[in-house]
Parts: sequence; structure tokens; C-alpha cells
Amino acid sequence: MGKKERHCDPDDEADWFRGDQWGHVAFDPDSRLALQVVVGKRLETTAEMLLEGLKARLGGRPPEVVTSDGYAAYEGALLGLFGQEVTPPRTGQPGRPAGPRVEPPPGMCYGRVVKHKKKGRLERVEAEVVFGALPADAAISTSYLERQNATDRHRNGRKGRKTYRFSKGWETHEAMTAFTMYSYNFCWAVRTLRVKDGPGQWWQRTPAMAAGLANQVWSLEEWLTLPAVQH
Repeated sequence: MGKKERHCDPDDEADWFRGDQWGHVAFDPDSRLALQVVVGKRLETTAEMLLEGLKARLGGRPPEVVTSDGYAAYEGALLGLFGQEVTPPRTGQPGRPAGPRVEPPPGMCYGRVVKHKKKGRLERVEAEVVFGALPADAAISTSYLERQNATDRHRNGRKGRKTYRFSKGWETHEAMTAFTMYSYNFCWAVRTLRVKDGPGQWWQRTPAMAAGLANQVWSLEEWLTLPAVQH
């Protein structure tokens, strides 16, 4: 954003909105719905903002399975927002009793995909369960989100790599990220979501249609002019 990260001054407050800016995305692989996106530095506070928005969209209900890349901040953010404080019972043994600790809620599993690199080249990829029990029909994978990242780069020219099209202003970049992400939900028919109707014709569906939020593929004009919530 504006200039490369190596040219940013850590003591300059203006450079907080320059250099590397990450798009943190919460994504539902079943419906391909982009649930939440936060633009910012790769920091614990940004991960917490992403999961706070996700929790609000889920009505406070903890997700059954969460997978992410190897960024360590997600584990603490998930426990902090969805975890439960538990005080172990006294054992009757000598010594100081164990204090309260935060445990993941029952039925929630978190796994991550860790990429190991050597001299800038990918050596191997490992999938691991951090906490909880992985359901038999689930897998630890970020492939759906990686594919959506490619779609978003296609729809948002500012994210093209090794070009001069990168954003010069943070506010504009954040606005365009939200525009492409959320219009994707309602206006982009995903090929793998299509289903056949009675006569055998393919019925194109958007992520919002797959999630039960819409009953048609919206045009950009409809998405921009119609109210999202009707009272």
C-alpha cells in the first residue's frame, strides 16, 4: 500500500497504513460465502477484529470446524472469543491449586495448515489439529479460501501481483476490498455451486443463494441500490 514494506518507518504513524496490508477473510467452504473481511497489518489485533465480526454474524454460536494457515494469532483469538473459563477442581494434593484457564467450547475443532519453507522454497505442507476433535466428514484444508483469493484478485485489479496497479490509499483499498468481497456473495455465480432443475437445465447459483440469503443472481445495480435489510 503506497510503498513497499521495507521502505516503511516503524516510528512513523503514517506508515501504519502503508506497506504490506493483508486481507483477513472468514470464509464458509460449503456455500462459498465470504462472511467477514478485515484489511490491516498481520497482527493479533487484526485477527481478533476478524473473529469478532464472525462471531457477531454467527449470533455468538461457535463454529464446528475452523481451519486457517499457520499464523499463530488465530489460536489465541479463537480461545479468547469462543472459549470458556474453567477452574479445575481441587485434587486434595499438596501444593497450590490450579487456577482458571480458558478451554475451547465443546464440539469446536480448530486445525491449521502449516507451510515449511527453506531458502524461500516450499519444502512441505503439514495439517494439524490444534484443539478439539475433527469430525469424520471434515478435513483441515484452506484450498477453498485460496481459490477464492484467486477469484478476488481477478475481480479486484488492485490486488494484482507485481504490477503498478496497487492501491495508493488505505481507505480506497479497504472500500474496494469490501465491494468485491460482498458483491461476490450476491452477484458472482460460482460454477461448482450450480445444480440441475427438473427439466435437467443447470441453475446457476451465487454463494448467497447457496446460503439461503437470496433466490436469484443479483446484478451489481440491484446490489448497490436495493436495501440489504428490509424492515
